[in-house]
Amino acid sequence: MLRLSGLLLAVLWCATALGEAVRVQDVRIAERDGATRVALDLSGPATHKLFTLRNPDRVVIDIKPARFAPGALPLPAGAGDVRRLRGANREDGSLRLVLDMQRVVPVRSFDLAANAAHGNRLVIDLGVAAARPSQPVKTAPRPPAVARDLVIAVDAGHGGKDPGARGSRGTREKDVTLSISQRLAGAINAEPGMRAVVTRDSDRFVPLRARMELARGQKSDLFLSIHADAFRDRRVRGATVYTLSEKGASDEASRRLAARENAAVTIGNVHLEDKDPLLAGVLMDLSQNASVSSSMDIGEEILQELGKFARVRKRHVQRAPFLVLKSPDVPSLLIETAFISNPDDESNLRRSAYQERLVAAILDGMRDYFYQNPPPGTRVAQLAQNPRPRERQYVIRRGDTLSEIADRYNVSIRRIRSHNSLRNDRIRVGQVLRIPIPRDI
Repeated sequence: MLRLSGLLLAVLWCATALGEAVRVQDVRIAERDGATRVALDLSGPATHKLFTLRNPDRVVIDIKPARFAPGALPLPAGAGDVRRLRGANREDGSLRLVLDMQRVVPVRSFDLAANAAHGNRLVIDLGVAAARPSQPVKTAPRPPAVARDLVIAVDAGHGGKDPGARGSRGTREKDVTLSISQRLAGAINAEPGMRAVVTRDSDRFVPLRARMELARGQKSDLFLSIHADAFRDRRVRGATVYTLSEKGASDEASRRLAARENAAVTIGNVHLEDKDPLLAGVLMDLSQNASVSSSMDIGEEILQELGKFARVRKRHVQRAPFLVLKSPDVPSLLIETAFISNPDDESNLRRSAYQERLVAAILDGMRDYFYQNPPPGTRVAQLAQNPRPRERQYVIRRGDTLSEIADRYNVSIRRIRSHNSLRNDRIRVGQVLRIPIPRDI
């Protein structure tokens, strides 16, 4: 779960006249004497905001109004304490630059006005000299902390009196989402270092805000809401992944801030009721920025995996003001697995083998993200320090075939047979297969 302890190193605003978007013409990075400097060459003076995020450690710079000039991309490789640079032009006319950090370091930023030799520049210094004791301080060794599992909240859309969409063959969305969610929760619980919590495990109605608050109450690291889309044009098909829009985030921030004086409102384990309005607003904004940024990254990984076998309607994560995604401190995604109104998609959603492939893709996308960005203090953070496992286990279910399993995990039948010393393609219900992970993963 995203936490705000130590989250804010600086929130810096630099005054500038409003006008047309400033262009970031180049981004440079250099490391010297243990410090790292990132410099942005700008077409003019700009307003910027800088803040830091934890779990994983990042430095975020927002410039508005601004855009990356074509020549500024791709961004340079990381150096020093900066593991990777990421950036994008945003829909609201701002530009965001994210520095994925190797560790927490002091950070400062400042503007340099244009002169005879250079244009306007924005400079971010990382690892700037900090006071150090003249003699090393001896501390008593602490017992190692028990690593926790990542908590993934799995939400089966609709349920009970709310059936959701319905396909031409009578397939109900609430039934499909429950089946997929149960499979996904089982797969998560079988994954080392992960634990699933579910918003419903039967055909019952759960209010949307109750689903969201259940995930927060369980200190979830990720909330996944599973759905099946529908449209009047039956030709439309494919999967889509959503995260919260800026309008949805703004509405939820206003609601929570308005309630903070009358309730124990917490964001990332920080109580807001005793904070002045400005600080409470800043903390809310930081938490939501962190949540949406992580959601976008996880969603892109899941989309990449879905696209390996399924039709994807939108190749990038979409933004929408879904109520169920409004947890301000839990990364949240809504996955429209397919269009139940499309005959082919409906047929796929009814098949156990297809549901298993969806689950495998979602799990692989989550795994890829969290192994690249492991939250400190988790078992995944420990596992990420060691080589990735080269196999996973799969328990044979009724109706499974070896060819479907091989196709689902992108592995040849020959490799599965060899890995399990099988003489033929015959398998039995309850049998445990060791599935080799492809070498390119």
